[in-house]
Amino acid sequence: QVQLVESGGGLVQAGGSLRLSCAASGRTFSSYAMGWFRQAPGKEREFVAAISTSGSITYYADSVKGRFSISRDNAKNSVYLQMNSLKPEDTAVYYCAATYNSNYVSRAGADYWGQGTQVTVSS
Repeated sequence: QVQLVESGGGLVQAGGSLRLSCAASGRTFSSYAMGWFRQAPGKEREFVAAISTSGSITYYADSVKGRFSISRDNAKNSVYLQMNSLKPEDTAVYYCAATYNSNYVSRAGADYWGQGTQVTVSS
């Protein structure tokens, strides 16, 4: 069993930056690919970024490429999402997710989800 707890959300002006963190419980964090997803009001949850177990492979949605960066620290059981040049359309609840023994996290294939953290970007 893995518990995921996100933090770092908040209100920021367009063009600003935020860094989200996701802390995982358990001793097998390094065996999980980790990902970030987001869900805006009235919309489906969508993929944002993912990172392989070692951190050597990363994936990004086209909408965030060049602005967001995912990283992980296996010693701290944590994954991060650095968000720069934020836009109002980035406003959403951001969720951390984990998939065991994989190099990728998909919405359908995630084994565990966090409770989410709100990010609001004002124009």
